[in-house]
Amino acid sequence: MSTRDFRGYGEHPPQANWPNGARIALNINLNFEGGGERSLLEGDGQSEGVLNDIGQPALEGLRSPLVESVFEYGSRIGGWRLLRLFRERGIKISLLAVAKAAEANPELTRAFIADGHELVSHGYRWLDYQLMPEAQEREHIRLAIETLERVTGLRPTGWMTGRPSANTRRLLVEHGGIVYDRDALNDELPYWLQVGGHPHLVIPYSFETNDNRFNENSGFSTGNDFARYMIDCFDVMYAEGATAPKLMSLALHDRLIGRPGRITGLMRFLDHVATHDGVWICTSAEIAAHWRQEHPMP
Repeated sequence: MSTRDFRGYGEHPPQANWPNGARIALNINLNFEGGGERSLLEGDGQSEGVLNDIGQPALEGLRSPLVESVFEYGSRIGGWRLLRLFRERGIKISLLAVAKAAEANPELTRAFIADGHELVSHGYRWLDYQLMPEAQEREHIRLAIETLERVTGLRPTGWMTGRPSANTRRLLVEHGGIVYDRDALNDELPYWLQVGGHPHLVIPYSFETNDNRFNENSGFSTGNDFARYMIDCFDVMYAEGATAPKLMSLALHDRLIGRPGRITGLMRFLDHVATHDGVWICTSAEIAAHWRQEHPMP
């Protein structure tokens, strides 16, 4: 990550040419992080204080059993509830799997893969990599890919750090095998970069169309709040898609939307989507393959 680009595609973005003339590509991402978060049991100085669902602060040198139990809930309960929902509706999603989370619950990870969902590396651990020395981050990239391959039998080709460093993209290209990343919030279509002399695809993600806003009462209070916001976003992009199809990235967390009082919002949103023709519900790997074919690196 060196120079910044404030122009992007500008007034005339490329025609996405989504399959079957779809007006919108909807990519659903499930963050699977429990077991990879900060924890004294992993040698960290404190428990996780971000997106822990209950607003429990991180205290230096002290374990937080309640925070630990929140992350366990996502793996033990929420993930299975979401797997059943996607199975019932015939929807394929991108599983953003932290390697240590997959290692902590291989049964759930393999169940998603067995159902045909995409495996995306979400790093070795769920940490802020801006604060990590480059050599350690390079090692974490290696460990993430090797651990996920050992747990699932698949080698991921996509990556989403969530909190990347200025070195992350370069280190991914140096390691090899990662053909796209999701570590950008700056567009509504994929785009190409040159990284270390190599073409590299970026598929934008979203912290906005994201259930992270259930956290600590800072945004969504009910499932209806979530559904209303996602439906509004979908409707605008669907209307624009009549002439300029876009990508809507929907981000979920097993410990957040996987709660019974919140998953209803996701159900209502999916019900709304199902009433529309011209929607391509796709994984990020499918988007990457389509973009390479329709819009190869210039």
